[in-house]
Amino acid sequence: MVGIRRRGLLATAGLGAAGLAVGDPARPALAQARYPSRPIQLICPWGAGGGTDATARIVAAGLERELGQPVNVVNRTGGSGVVGHAAINAAQPDGYTIGILTVEITMLHWQGLTELTPSSYTPLALMNEDPPGVQVSTASPYNDIRALAEAIRAAPPGRLKASGTGQGGSWHLALVGWLQAMGLRGDHVRWVPSNGAAPAMQDLAAGGIDIVPCSVPEARAMIDAGRARSLAIMAPQRSRVFPQVPTLKETLGIDYSVATWRGIAGPPNLPAPVREALGKALEKVYNSSEYREFMDARGFGTVWADGPGFAARMAESDRIMGDAMRAAGLARG
Repeated sequence: MVGIRRRGLLATAGLGAAGLAVGDPARPALAQARYPSRPIQLICPWGAGGGTDATARIVAAGLERELGQPVNVVNRTGGSGVVGHAAINAAQPDGYTIGILTVEITMLHWQGLTELTPSSYTPLALMNEDPPGVQVSTASPYNDIRALAEAIRAAPPGRLKASGTGQGGSWHLALVGWLQAMGLRGDHVRWVPSNGAAPAMQDLAAGGIDIVPCSVPEARAMIDAGRARSLAIMAPQRSRVFPQVPTLKETLGIDYSVATWRGIAGPPNLPAPVREALGKALEKVYNSSEYREFMDARGFGTVWADGPGFAARMAESDRIMGDAMRAAGLARG
């Protein structure tokens, strides 16, 4: 007990001295050594109740457990994701405001909506990735991806229709990239803008459109109801959650992959001790049974990359999205 009290007194005395030593160069190091000493804010650029919000909240719960401080999710929505992503970038680089980045950060600057790019952040960890699947109605004549690909090639430009998001959204660009990989123009299949994958899947089941290139988790309800089927995913390997769905490469020989993803990042110039503390904590969260079970129950893909790996993945995603946007005539500047 004496030893414990003595350590407590020494720690208190040390903190008091640091507080009196204004301008003491050791003070930032002391603060970083005690990180975190107060609650952390985790900014989510998208609305409450969505997939990104759900992912942010399970990560926040895990970080609370690992770091011993409250981690509060704050939804900063608007501007197609610009508002929240800008708030993460503008935060103080002290580790008390971090955020969840989404694939849109590799798209918004190509559209002229912001100057922010993946290099505008300190990447900490990639924790989720969901490739698009190629969904058709069960009433369609296409029983596999090869039959659909042959029909696309044979059809006049614009005859077949696809949907799943707004014009220039991630699923639209996924389709453009796939068409290009088949040697076709990015607009060979006409894109019908929608407010998301859910209404597009309803339209698919009703026969209003032919293809929905959204993630399989988003299509899962219609697939389980027997009203749609997933023919392939645009990924290097099959999904652990949906192992029955083949890849484009194994079915068509097309080595094309793209994905939406979610990862944790901070503002630029995050100090190394803070980066290390958050990186270690995030890896423990990722490997926890709570995180895996939560993501599996929703059909969300889990993938891990540390800070440098996340940076490399974002750079590759940025290149792919830029190529697709230029092909679709959506890039500005």
